[in-house]
Order: sequence, then C-alpha cells, then structure tokens
Amino acid sequence: MHILMTGAAGMIGRKLTARLVKDGKLNGQAIDRLTLIDVVAPEKPAGFSGAVELSTVDLAAPGAAAKAVSGKPTSSSISPAWCRAKRKTDFEKGYHVNLDGTRALLEAIRAVGGGYKPKVVFTSSIAVYGAPFPYSIPDEFHLTPLTSYGTQKAISELLLADYNRRGFLDGVGIRLPTICVRPGKPNKAASGFFSGIIREPLAGHEAVLPVADSVRHTHASPRAAVGFLIHAAGLTREQVGPRINLAMPGACCTVAEQIESLARIAGPKVAARIRREPDELVMRIVSGWSERIDAKRAAMLGFKAEATFDDIIRAHIEDELGGKLLNFLSPKPRLHSARQALH
Repeated sequence: MHILMTGAAGMIGRKLTARLVKDGKLNGQAIDRLTLIDVVAPEKPAGFSGAVELSTVDLAAPGAAAKAVSGKPTSSSISPAWCRAKRKTDFEKGYHVNLDGTRALLEAIRAVGGGYKPKVVFTSSIAVYGAPFPYSIPDEFHLTPLTSYGTQKAISELLLADYNRRGFLDGVGIRLPTICVRPGKPNKAASGFFSGIIREPLAGHEAVLPVADSVRHTHASPRAAVGFLIHAAGLTREQVGPRINLAMPGACCTVAEQIESLARIAGPKVAARIRREPDELVMRIVSGWSERIDAKRAAMLGFKAEATFDDIIRAHIEDELGGKLLNFLSPKPRLHSARQALH
C-alpha cells in the first residue's frame, strides 16, 4: 500500500506517520511506500523498511499536486492547517494553503483517470459551524462559519463531497474538535490556552489563562485524532453513505473542569501554576465557538475519543512525558500571553 500524506511535518502528520510505521499496515494491507509532503521539510520516519519520498512543496504550485499523485497512492490524508489569518496577507495565505492546495490535489486525483479512485481522508474542523448554536450541535447543523479558516474548511468539505459523488475518489471528511493537549511550545492559535494551561504546568512552567473558568469546549487528544484518521481510512462508501463529512467525538468540559482534572492527576501545586489574566480579545473570539458536539453518526461508525478530560491529560503524560510527572519542579518563567500569541 502506498500512502500519501499532506501536512506531514505538522503535529498530527508526524504522529500519524509514526503510528502507521509502528503498525506497518492499514486496513489489513502492508504499507510499503510513504509519500510525505508539506511546505516545511518532513522528517524521514525511523524504522520504516519501505520506500519513503519526502517533498517540501506548495501543493498549490503548478504541477506540484500532479507530481504528488503520479505514483497513484492507495490512500491519501489531506491535512492543510494554516489557521492564523489576521492581516490581509495572512487572509490570502490562509486561502492559498487551506483551499487552493486542497483543490489542486483533488483535481490532480481526478485527472489521473483510468479508474483510479483512492481513499481520501480530509481533516476538517468544527470551525465550519457558526453561532447561534443549539445546546448541542447535531450532525445536521448548517455550515455557517464565522472565520476565514472555517470558511476554507467548509468549502473544502463541499468539494470533497462533490468529487466523491462524481466517483473521482472515495472520500471522508472528519471535523476535529479542539486537539488538546498539543505538545511543544505555545502556538499562535487563539485556542492555544486550552493546551497551555495543562502542558505548561506539567512541564514546570507557569501558564496564562485569558478566559473565564466557565468557558466550555469539546476536546480530543492528538492520540485520538490519529485514531480518527486511521479509522476513517477503513470505512467503506456504503458505511459512510452520501453525507461523508461528519463531526468527531470528544470530551466536553469547562476550563474549571480542565483545571480540576489537572489538580486531580498532578496535584494542586501543579494546578496553581495557572495565572488568570483576562483578555477581552480572546474572550470575544472564544464566545463565538461551539461548546458541545453531538457526534452520533461518528459513534455509530466506530470513531472513539477520550471519555473524560482526565483521560486526555493521562494520554499527554504517557505520549509526551514518558509517563512521568514533572510536578517536583519549581515554576519556571515561560509565560505566554494570549494576546501576544495573536499578534
């Protein structure tokens, strides 16, 4: 089996690659070739005996997408994720990466012809939804995104569904909840504090909380996100049906409940490393986000996520900290203001 992965240098892309290499197969078929693509150089996976092609390329560039599918990959994972558009140039870049590159790849697949119809798993987002929200967002909820990123994802979902309907590919779109706890350093996303208030205290650093403790959101771990992608690749057209874009499950909780989970697992001293610093801009952005997702279709199709936020923290400790808590460390000054992150 030949697997093509875009966004391969990103966090989810790296973890998905590692999981595929570890498993050595997908849907019961041995993986003998990987094509890893991103605008940032992907790393060659260790321990993989098959052929690996690494490509640092912009898929929207002329000829780039056609070259990417020239080897007729059996399965493709599309994960463009440039979501921090603020200025005009960022607006253009967001559409270029998240829409133009996706469209180019879908068109390249269609152009191969000759009965070629690969499995395509598209990573979408709950950002496709827009307020006003019901108590819990059902699978039938309309797509009225309130951000450029959500609009780019919604357009891509419609394209995927149309190419699937026309028989050019076998597609599934998965709408991810907020992925938490994200490893690494604080990023520029407005949602970064969800991970920061867990990751930083566990690493011995202080963290800034820019919103009220009452803010509620739905989360899934990076481990669960990888599981979503792998599970989606194994679903048949008959199982998914004509509505191929669906919301993924997750653990719904308030910020206060996140902090309670942290204290329960790592101790109150670790949770005390969170410093409350209200930020009106971040609070205004977050107020327009969905809270609860009713992922009934995904559950019926076998997608699984963590049941509680405790489980999400444990997954982070196991996957990123080697199963060990660092709560014996004194707090270190690695503050990351939410407003600084947005500028």
